[in-house]
Amino acid sequence: MNNLINAARHIPVGPAAVTISISPVSLPAPDRGLPLEMRITAPADGHDLPVILLSHGGGPSFYISSKDGYGPLVNFYAEHGFAVIQPTHASSRVGGLPSDAPGAPLFWRSRVADMTRILDRLDEIEAMVPAIAGRLDRSRVAVVGHSAGGQTAGMLLGAGLTDPKDETAQNVRLIEPRITAGVLLAAPGNGGDSLTDFVRETYSALNPDFSTMTTPTLVVAGDSDVNPHLTVRGADWHTDPYHCAPGSTALLTLVDGKHGLGGIAGYDARETDDEDPDRLAVTQRMSWAYLRSALYPGDGAWAEACRALALHAPALARVESK
Repeated sequence: MNNLINAARHIPVGPAAVTISISPVSLPAPDRGLPLEMRITAPADGHDLPVILLSHGGGPSFYISSKDGYGPLVNFYAEHGFAVIQPTHASSRVGGLPSDAPGAPLFWRSRVADMTRILDRLDEIEAMVPAIAGRLDRSRVAVVGHSAGGQTAGMLLGAGLTDPKDETAQNVRLIEPRITAGVLLAAPGNGGDSLTDFVRETYSALNPDFSTMTTPTLVVAGDSDVNPHLTVRGADWHTDPYHCAPGSTALLTLVDGKHGLGGIAGYDARETDDEDPDRLAVTQRMSWAYLRSALYPGDGAWAEACRALALHAPALARVESK
């Protein structure tokens, strides 16, 4: 029970289950530069658990951008039936590679490879974690990514990338067919003229091609998420993955939402520039409902959530579909 939630409590979810969280789970990866560390959070009971791979963003805190961040999202997803696997990417301040390592500062290739590595070695991971052994549904895998993690998730869902400063990164496609649904949270939008001069020079890999992102995806954006450091446009920049990708079937826009989307990165965290329990609850519940319906054909969670949002909480958010 959360006494801080008001209108958003009308968006339906089932009762919260008891969960377990196992950390650190360390996967040897000699070609990576350091082992791949993960946290796995899942319901304590049950089988055939759908899987969410969660890709963290960056930010000012030491630990949020790692397997130890995003508790508000991870705990909610696990309490409502998902097994969530959180890798610490090479870009992490606390557990990543040095800032002068190959691939820095974005480590975009390594980030995508982390997720593929996890799926390739699920048997090994389960053997290391008896509490989840034999309990994962390999046919129902989704990816969720926030901010820079949104770029990682987008590539796994089919988005391309061209880095004008890297001859080896032209029209790159790294779609992961084992992932059949996704959620992009405050993800980067189009590159090129949409970026500031500084970003085009320093982060030239922020140049996606959403035209090949065909996997069913929910895009979540705040209508006040304005970042003049990254883009010359306004908050609409974060909606590009919806408007430009054929697989993006829905856009959830949070009213007055900023980059923290109500507080997804951590409880009372520095990253949260728009902390609001109701806004956070909308992000949690709507993204959960989308993934339920995307992974289980015929499941009515998304339709019910959209109806409840429109009826009880229209001042908090709105949904656009195509």
